[in-house]
Amino acid sequence: MIKQILSKLPKKVPKSDSSDSGRSESGNTTTFGNVFQCTNVGSTISSKLNVVKRVSSVVFPASMNTGVEAIDPSLSFKDVSNTQKQSLFISKLNLCCKVYDMTDPDKNCTEQDQKRQTLLELADFVSSGSVKFTEPSIAALCKMCAANLFRVFPPKFRTSTTGGETEDDEPMFDPAWSHLQIVYDLLLQFINYNSLDVKVAKAHVDHAFILRLLDLFDSEDPRERDCLKTILHRIYGKFMLHRSFIRKSVSNIFYRFVFETERHNGIAELLEIFGSVISGFALPLKEEHKLFLWRALLPLHKPKSIGIYHQQLTYCIVQFIDKDQRLASSVIKGLLKYWPVTNSQKELMFISELEEVLEMTSMPEFQKIMVPLFRRLGCCLNSSHYQVAERAHLLWNNEHILNLITQNRQVILPLVFSALVHNSQSHWNQAVLNLTQNIRKMLSQMDEDLVLACQRKFEEDDARSSAVAERRRITWERLEEAAAGIQSIGGGGGSGGGDILVPVKSASTACSVAC
Repeated sequence: MIKQILSKLPKKVPKSDSSDSGRSESGNTTTFGNVFQCTNVGSTISSKLNVVKRVSSVVFPASMNTGVEAIDPSLSFKDVSNTQKQSLFISKLNLCCKVYDMTDPDKNCTEQDQKRQTLLELADFVSSGSVKFTEPSIAALCKMCAANLFRVFPPKFRTSTTGGETEDDEPMFDPAWSHLQIVYDLLLQFINYNSLDVKVAKAHVDHAFILRLLDLFDSEDPRERDCLKTILHRIYGKFMLHRSFIRKSVSNIFYRFVFETERHNGIAELLEIFGSVISGFALPLKEEHKLFLWRALLPLHKPKSIGIYHQQLTYCIVQFIDKDQRLASSVIKGLLKYWPVTNSQKELMFISELEEVLEMTSMPEFQKIMVPLFRRLGCCLNSSHYQVAERAHLLWNNEHILNLITQNRQVILPLVFSALVHNSQSHWNQAVLNLTQNIRKMLSQMDEDLVLACQRKFEEDDARSSAVAERRRITWERLEEAAAGIQSIGGGGGSGGGDILVPVKSASTACSVAC
């Protein structure tokens, strides 16, 4: 009886069974055992996370962990506190590291728009001055710039016959410029930032970063080259430690262009940067800077595509002479070394550059090179290309150059007088004839006795050359008569092989005597 009563009473459920029964019930009901279990698990996880935080703070110092907290990059800077803005800045930079194919506008259109909006937000945030460029943020910004900017240009964008972009070629525009422009703007703002710690930034804007930046000057897009020009100039001004490396790297680009490829799109922009750099050189000039002039700048006169960058090259060379006038003679020797013989358009550029150099040349430097210089200018005065001849005549209208010629007329006039006489006698262009007559009249007014002496010498030389030409004509007539006699003997009979030797020998002797 008692056993029957006890069997009807509810039995004590074990803890494991109670937990199993709790799991078998519907999700809408919760037992006290489950609540306590979840609480225990949560406390265990939180304790483990605290251990991880303690370990990470030992492995990674707090200075490196500043601003690395992960925040949703889709949030706006207005929606987070000031302490979280730095973390959001880094999160947005990391989001923009992904690069999309911009050649197909319909591909990843939403993601591209989101990235562009994020880049605009970053640019506005940096321009507001609220950002603090700590080492993590500098590293994130340089990483984002490297991911978007540093790329290899496809070979199909290169020309095969000219040295990069020519004056008549239409520029090619990069389809990704809508993103690249904002990235360049961010990089420029970063370099120009007033509170930027250069000692920290130089670890990320290092030599490898600068080399990759210099490679981008070969871009076909003139807008990109213009941005690069400004950025590299700012880097040169702010990071004094990198100045020597930048000069050497640009020199290597010039060497490769002149002596290997003759193809590069950014020579003009690089020279434009160095025009400003040269004007800031301290005096006296270092030997390194003079070597840059002789080995890098002067050989740039050699390539056929000089017309693209000649204006910037001339400015750089003039800046060097402005710093040290003793370099003028070396520059003129370099011009004469690379003087074009068959390219009249290059010759016009050389004469224009020569005029600017001569305007800054002192008398002692002029006297060092006046003989080879006016031998070359004599050929230009007598050129059959009327523009070259006209441009060479117009040098005499420059007051400084005319003063140099006047004081050294005893040497210079005999070098150019024959060219002026030949122009007066036989040049086909009327404008050149008029300029020649004006110069001869000016020389007569300058020193009439010297002009008469040059005229007499020219007549003597002309008579002597005429006599030599006459003797040569008579000799050739005798040779022709001898050759005709040989042919007649050979046709009269006999094999003729041995009979021909004696007259030929006598003819050759006559030729040697006449010569």
